[in-house]
Amino acid sequence: MLRRTYDSQVCSVAWTLEVVGERWTLLIVRDALLGVSRFGTFRERLGITASVLKSRLDRLVAAGVLDRSPYHNRPVRYEYLLTPKGRELGLVVLALMHWGDQHLAGDGGPPRTARHDGCGGPVQGQLVCMTCAAQVSPDQVTTQLTERAHQPQP
Repeated sequence: MLRRTYDSQVCSVAWTLEVVGERWTLLIVRDALLGVSRFGTFRERLGITASVLKSRLDRLVAAGVLDRSPYHNRPVRYEYLLTPKGRELGLVVLALMHWGDQHLAGDGGPPRTARHDGCGGPVQGQLVCMTCAAQVSPDQVTTQLTERAHQPQP
């Protein structure tokens, strides 16, 4: 995770990186989006140490990205389920996947494709203007500070 050394930054990207800006965290979210929910399965798929996994899961639960729910009583074992807030990270994960497919996949092509459940067609993220519904590219977007710019609540 980022250290809290960016106190003077008023930036949603920096705030978001405080929650998901560590490599293991995004891989946990990716696997949760793929249906993984149990500690052992995360650990097996990711090859991550138990202590690091526990730390990342605890942080995602605290941030409201995952809910921890018991599925076994003796001993108590938990599953980790995406919240609606966590499912929204699917947009971020798909955008990273698409970028990797375009720039890093090589001649063998991408290892996974995103398909629409309804028709099976390929899915790709796009920027759309909320006023005129035009499709825009990143170089056609300008960001600006709002009058309400503030630090998030701890």
